[in-house]
Amino acid sequence: MRKTTRLKTLIEAPELLVMPGAYDALSAKLIEEAGFDAVQGSGFGIAASHLGLPDIGILGFREMLDRTRVMAGAVDIPVMADGDTGFGDAATTWHVVREFEQAGAAGINLEDQVMPKRCGHFANKEVISMEEMLGKLRAAVDARQDKDFVINARTDALQTHGVDEAIRRGNAYAEIGATLIFVDGIETGDEVKRVIKEIKAPVSINMLEGGRTPMFTFAELQDLGAARVSCPITTILAAMKGVKQALKSLKETGAPGSEPDFLAGFSEIRECVGAPEIEARGREYGG
Repeated sequence: MRKTTRLKTLIEAPELLVMPGAYDALSAKLIEEAGFDAVQGSGFGIAASHLGLPDIGILGFREMLDRTRVMAGAVDIPVMADGDTGFGDAATTWHVVREFEQAGAAGINLEDQVMPKRCGHFANKEVISMEEMLGKLRAAVDARQDKDFVINARTDALQTHGVDEAIRRGNAYAEIGATLIFVDGIETGDEVKRVIKEIKAPVSINMLEGGRTPMFTFAELQDLGAARVSCPITTILAAMKGVKQALKSLKETGAPGSEPDFLAGFSEIRECVGAPEIEARGREYGG
């Protein structure tokens, strides 16, 4: 089964699809190794790891495309790209969708913020008109060559215009052809329940540790009828804390590996990145 078809099938299944966020090939491989069915490209994680900056629209299209390509090529499960605002107008969005599809992504997030965009859990966001976003989504639908390539239409209108407008936009985006509707920056349990109930399409929620959205369990989201939940920064927060602990230990003890509980084994990372298979292939072909 193609990765696009697999992702679309998972979204349409009755079970909640849980998609942790990856920011590079290794984090994508660890998500796959942990048994998850799909990977979400984390715009925040990629901006932080690649540039050392927050998700405020500085990361460029080519940088996001290149990072997505290597993530998609590193795993056998589907990867959803973060397409931000389409990096421009509707014509740009058409090109962006085509390139992400050719890069191996199984789907793409597209959002209705103005440029430069901001992380959905930051303050002072602004959104474009619904009509302009519908033009971008029409372009996205037409650009994809595989009809199962997932278009995850995100609206940030809840914070700027309220939940009624977010629901209105969600239904309009679904009607134009979006596979999945993502209402970002939800702040209450009642809002979660309303968007899932009143948007007539599969609905996605995201939950950031320390973000605006209440922390539901996956079982609770399943019972509410959510189609998908993304956890976009769990991996990079874990990596940040682990690296800080390891560096603190290194500085204080003056000896590498003195507190191995902080560290994966060298054999673990060799296995994760496929070193044994590559070495065996080298022996097979005389390398």
